[in-house]
Amino acid sequence: MNGKNIKEKHVEVIKNSLITVGSLVIDFLLCLLIQNIFSEEALVPTIVVLGVFLIAVFTDGYLYGVLASICSVLVLNYAFTFPYFKINFTIPENIISAVIMVAVTLVTCFLTSKIKYQESLKAESEKEKMRANLLRAVSHDLRTPLTTIYGSSSAILENEETLTTEQKRQMLLGIQQDSQWLCRMVENLLSITRLDGSHVKIIKVPTVLDELIDSVLVKFNKHYAEYEVSVDIPDDMIVIPMDPILIEQVMSNLLENAVLHGKGLTQIWLRVFTIRNQAIFEIRDNGCGIAPEKMKNLFNGNYMSEEEATDRQKGNAGIGLSVCATIVRAHGGDITAENSKGGGAIFRFNLDLGEDDEHEESV
Repeated sequence: MNGKNIKEKHVEVIKNSLITVGSLVIDFLLCLLIQNIFSEEALVPTIVVLGVFLIAVFTDGYLYGVLASICSVLVLNYAFTFPYFKINFTIPENIISAVIMVAVTLVTCFLTSKIKYQESLKAESEKEKMRANLLRAVSHDLRTPLTTIYGSSSAILENEETLTTEQKRQMLLGIQQDSQWLCRMVENLLSITRLDGSHVKIIKVPTVLDELIDSVLVKFNKHYAEYEVSVDIPDDMIVIPMDPILIEQVMSNLLENAVLHGKGLTQIWLRVFTIRNQAIFEIRDNGCGIAPEKMKNLFNGNYMSEEEATDRQKGNAGIGLSVCATIVRAHGGDITAENSKGGGAIFRFNLDLGEDDEHEESV
């Protein structure tokens, strides 16, 4: 067990212990209050059972619920049953109450643990389903450019003397384009591997917004120099806690998505602004927008039509947007998409301004 796992275990134990002790104290005070106000002891066992039930629900495993049950039985016997302020299990009523209390707790712990286990199985099943869909998409998308690269390179080598210079140039250009596409796909796959597991851990570092934007635009202009990106960011220096490599991947994917799918695109706008404790990133284009039927599955990797999936340039889009959503949500943010009233698509995602170090998110 490594240091992080030990730390997580300690935090979990402290959390469960605080829930147990806090609930027992509140339970005891509530019983005293009801007894003094209403002079009614019949409600006390009900309140105690409710308290133990809540402890069993909000803590992990059986231990805390069973300990709470034993403590509650002792407190109930000592403070709220005859003879008062003495531990006495010789009276049949006290023995029966103790047995019922422990039985209720054990059943409650069993049921809550079973429900939590079923929920974890469901979450794991969804994760495996998403992983399988991703692998199917990747295997399909990688096959086309690899086949093209192999075929073109083989044709050049086997027909070097018969092919014209222009034919060779076109084949080499196709190899170059497919290689660039494969590089982008590998970058997305590397991002996915960094986010693998049932809990995603993001190590955030303070990142200057201007430097992030410059890095993204330099990378974008290497591949799409013919497209102009208008930038609108605050004049003040903005520092945002994030994993800069992953967020740069998000912005690169969104800019590339605009170029590859925004038919008729002539302009891209990149805007960043702050609202309260949030930094809002907005990427807008004046292309064809997003078809309404694709909105529902836009970020799960399954929104492409069959025609689009056969296009090597567009095959990366579903995975790219899925990666964007995973990264942003792992940072504790959210990502949305909509069509602009003036035409084109708008993608937005938000990041917290006042949080750094380590963030954990279930996916």
